[in-house]
Amino acid sequence: MSITENLKHVKNTLPAHVTLVAVSKTKPNEDIVEAYEAGQRVFGENKIQEMTDKYEALPKDIKWHMIGHVQRNKVKYMAPFVSLIHGVDSFRLLEEINKQAKRNNRVIECLLQMFIAEEDTKFGLDEAELLEILSSEEFAGLKNIKVVGLMGMATFTDNQTQVKKEFTQLSNIFAMCKERYGTKDNLDLNIVSMGMSNDYPLAIECGSTMVRIGSNIFGSRNY
Repeated sequence: MSITENLKHVKNTLPAHVTLVAVSKTKPNEDIVEAYEAGQRVFGENKIQEMTDKYEALPKDIKWHMIGHVQRNKVKYMAPFVSLIHGVDSFRLLEEINKQAKRNNRVIECLLQMFIAEEDTKFGLDEAELLEILSSEEFAGLKNIKVVGLMGMATFTDNQTQVKKEFTQLSNIFAMCKERYGTKDNLDLNIVSMGMSNDYPLAIECGSTMVRIGSNIFGSRNY
């Protein structure tokens, strides 16, 4: 099937309240253009340089999401245009995003990445670290970021019971934080980003409102 057909098929499986991030990392611009012409506007990249090159070459109404692990010294390259940064896993990274957003006269939206998997290769905050950030006066002082939700990646396993447990854990932490902290100038929790090509239906069942799907749209990855 073509990218257009794949995209249509994926969108038909998503409830109206779920945002689709088409994961375009490693894919050529022409693939992104085909998805764009089929109506897709939100694309996810995991390397800042690649995303910056694509931003410069492609239509300006595309919303670029940074979905990979972010190094603080690279934030300045995407600060002028990035729409949402998914993998914020430390307060120091939040501070750097705030600094670069201020330089660009922007407020950059972020998701805090939670560590929910049973794999050491994944990044993220634990619950205590999350609450420490959200409760701190230092966080309240960051005026050029807005934390709009949480993100997490489940263990890569065929054990659906384990994956469901991890997704449910993230949903429960999200609900607790929403209730405890409400809405502030730089905090408006409305996104639970979890679920990829192999597990997104289960993620949605567990409360996901944003899914990151690549291979089901663009085919297997080019390395």
